[in-house]
Amino acid sequence: MVNHVVVLGSINVDTTYHVNRFPQPGETIAAQSKSSAPGGKGANQAVAAARSGAQTVFVGAVGSDNEGQYMLEALKENDIDTSHINIDKYHGTGSAAITLDANGQNDIMVYGGANQAMQPGEFGDLSELLAHTDFLIAQFETPQAVALDLFKQAKEQGVTTVLNPAPAHEIMPELLQYTDVIAPNETECALLTGIELTDEASMLKSADYFRERGVKHLLITLGDRGVFYATPNGHGLVPAFKVKAVDTTAAGDTFIGALCSQLEKDLANVEDSLRYAQRASSLTVQRMGAMPSIPTGEDVKAALKQE
Repeated sequence: MVNHVVVLGSINVDTTYHVNRFPQPGETIAAQSKSSAPGGKGANQAVAAARSGAQTVFVGAVGSDNEGQYMLEALKENDIDTSHINIDKYHGTGSAAITLDANGQNDIMVYGGANQAMQPGEFGDLSELLAHTDFLIAQFETPQAVALDLFKQAKEQGVTTVLNPAPAHEIMPELLQYTDVIAPNETECALLTGIELTDEASMLKSADYFRERGVKHLLITLGDRGVFYATPNGHGLVPAFKVKAVDTTAAGDTFIGALCSQLEKDLANVEDSLRYAQRASSLTVQRMGAMPSIPTGEDVKAALKQE
């Protein structure tokens, strides 16, 4: 069975500066090298889903600039349907400046551009598209009001909605009411709930927090400790794969996209899907760049067989 995934999200051109260490405030340091690659949380998640076999459609916006054309081509090369990507004549294509240190850690500055200029209703009635969709994914590099508009349409068509609240900031209460699955990392989860994650009890308390606000399923990525899941049918921790990271950019995005390529709409196979998604993410961090580092389904399955 092939999952049909729609991603509402950001499209950025990433410029990465490779340094030995991060600069101190006010300090100027030399970068060893500089590279550019297609990225953006939404685009990365769509590519991860498509490379793992999902039929993938992107909903978003780029500027009427060279970077926008570059990103449209990059998505098309990954067999992603770009017919619902609008061209914004007034705002540039989103971009990100990434500083990557010798340990594979990064910090990122994002210019939203066309991503943040999107307005509710600008994509019109997507009911025909959503009628054939299994999962709709959104993040927070695009306006929450746009996500709410599409999530409402998705629920009318029986689509499972997935919210990746990154970067974390206060969530519109109504958006949570239309969210089936929320997937923060541990830092984002603590910021959103005010609950410090110290043990299983605190993670279950976080699940209760979201469930009281309408979200049935919680997935918390815990870095090298794995992923905690809590659904109406149970909870548990799926351990991470131990690898040496060279670049953590797009690791979380790979996880989300790969997960939705494998997951059943009712999350009945959540543990197997989480294991697959974590294996995909573990391959991403062993490669440089955002989109270029995302593995194919064949890569992931081969790696799982080696376990």
